[in-house]
Amino acid sequence: MAAEPIVAVVIPAHNEAGKIGRVLDKLPKDGRFEAIVVDDGSRDGTAEEARAHGADVIITWDRRRGAGAAIRAGWHRGMERGRPFLALVGGDDQHEPAELDAAFEALLAQGADYVQGSRRMPGGRTPGAWRSRRVANLLYSLAFSALARRRVTDPSNGFRLFRSEVLADPAIELSQSWLDGYELEPYLLFKAVRRHRVVEVPVTVSFHDVQPGSKTGAVFSWMRLLRPVALLATGVRR
Repeated sequence: MAAEPIVAVVIPAHNEAGKIGRVLDKLPKDGRFEAIVVDDGSRDGTAEEARAHGADVIITWDRRRGAGAAIRAGWHRGMERGRPFLALVGGDDQHEPAELDAAFEALLAQGADYVQGSRRMPGGRTPGAWRSRRVANLLYSLAFSALARRRVTDPSNGFRLFRSEVLADPAIELSQSWLDGYELEPYLLFKAVRRHRVVEVPVTVSFHDVQPGSKTGAVFSWMRLLRPVALLATGVRR
């Protein structure tokens, strides 16, 4: 058991009451991990549920600022608390936080700086995933890998764990306002695979909806993830 936590697990959440409690209940209980929930302007009692399920830190905002802004605030709070490792899982109960334990051990054993979760590696699982999602995920992986010049099997996966010193890299500027949304996650992964030792580990991503969203919405979502990678690869953004 760690004397105090060494991994700050950031959980961004917007209107995730009914789910955020399950996420917190699944965190490893070995003392090395702490939960930092960032309530991004919820109106459904997300913060209260997080508190009832033992979140170590809860950051609440009275208006929605974006997923990237929430993640960034959580990671900064983790560094302020002196945590040498940072992690991320979703507040929507798609990830299995218990798998952070194995991911952390993989990072240490392989001397890596950054661990990216992958549902597409042997051992990874996608319960409830529609075929269209699997195809889109594969196409995004191919596009990301080509632009980053490094094969990444599941770059859209929000499950990740890394050394906090990665954010001290002068080439990584998370404070840029264009990263307040979902762009922050592909931005950081792109920078990490270019400049740090990144490994992938198999994880589970579960889908709880009974039907996929509209094709137009799906295309927009994937383009939103690909856009920051293309901007970085072409030098338009830094």
